[in-house]
Amino acid sequence: MPKQIQNITLTKAIVSCIKEIRKSKKITLEVFYFDTGIHLARIEQGNQNISVATLAKICDYLQISLSDFFLMVEKKR
Repeated sequence: MPKQIQNITLTKAIVSCIKEIRKSKKITLEVFYFDTGIHLARIEQGNQNISVATLAKICDYLQISLSDFFLMVEKKR
């Protein structure tokens, strides 16, 4: 199986945006996990790629569209 492609700059920007939005909404990692089943702490460490489906679920929970999220990411890159 081929190795996953990684883009560290993009991953850091995505992680930074997720963390920023989550904190601005005062949502703890524990509450996020309880509500979604997604272990966000692992994602926020930036050590793994996440699927588009997982990112969509995160954005839905944080009440931001994927398009707005990626606009935010682009500004951080």
